[in-house]
Amino acid sequence: MTEISSLCVFCGSKTGESPAYEAAARRLGEQMADRGIRLVYGGGRIGLMGVVADAVLAGGGEVIGIIPEFLKDLEVGNDAVTEQIVTGSMHARKTRMFELADGFVVLPGGLGTLDETLEIIAWKQLQLHAKPVVVLNTDGYWSVFEDLIRRTVDSGFAHSAVAELFTMVAEPEDVFPALAAQPEPKEEVLTSHL
Repeated sequence: MTEISSLCVFCGSKTGESPAYEAAARRLGEQMADRGIRLVYGGGRIGLMGVVADAVLAGGGEVIGIIPEFLKDLEVGNDAVTEQIVTGSMHARKTRMFELADGFVVLPGGLGTLDETLEIIAWKQLQLHAKPVVVLNTDGYWSVFEDLIRRTVDSGFAHSAVAELFTMVAEPEDVFPALAAQPEPKEEVLTSHL
């Protein structure tokens, strides 16, 4: 796989109930800064988005925030970022995040995070990219997602290799080895159900 110089992080505009979510976001941001990896994210100053961005910036790293105009005020756009890109829609936001990233890391979040995660994995299934996707399963947050993917396979809606389209890890320290080790998507994830 190619060298990772820029990671897109999908995560919540809230910090959630468990203090472990915020701690994991902070540790991930610190590790990104230590490795010189640029953060691409949703552009908010609040929630886990703000935590990971602040950690990267505090470590001297580069942060690109991408936020739609209509969310700039709602999600309290982060003006401290290295570069802020304001888009006209959610679709344009996700496309720009995709274009600027060498890989993706998913932290806990709400419906927007779930939407971004499913879309980037579906694009990988459709062979639109081969970028690594790592889901950070802090406190078991994403375990039900893993169960849902297994259910699609068991129910005959997906090839078993869809489980290889992302890697689930428990700790921020596991993210970078998982990014490096993720296999290329198999052709069968697309062709087996056409």
